Amino acid sequence: MKKDSTFGPTVIGDLHYFNRNKHPVLVLGHHILNGKEVKLEQPMAVIEKVNIEGKMEYKVKAIVKKKLLFKSRPKPIISNVSEKI
Repeated sequence: MKKDSTFGPTVIGDLHYFNRNKHPVLVLGHHILNGKEVKLEQPMAVIEKVNIEGKMEYKVKAIVKKKLLFKSRPKPIISNVSEKI
């Protein structure tokens, strides 16, 4: 994991999304995962709890209709192949 400090978000990899053929690629260290975009059967809401003047309210931040699915096993990324085998 790429972690600079103990606070804030933690980066675990790089997500590359090819919009032309809806093909996401996730790079985790020395491994690569190929996935696909899938429509959710039932949409989900991303909500935020807000405290306004002592009153708790929930604010809808986004509606999620699709997810990225990575089913296959990770493939190793080989950059340099040693000639000594």
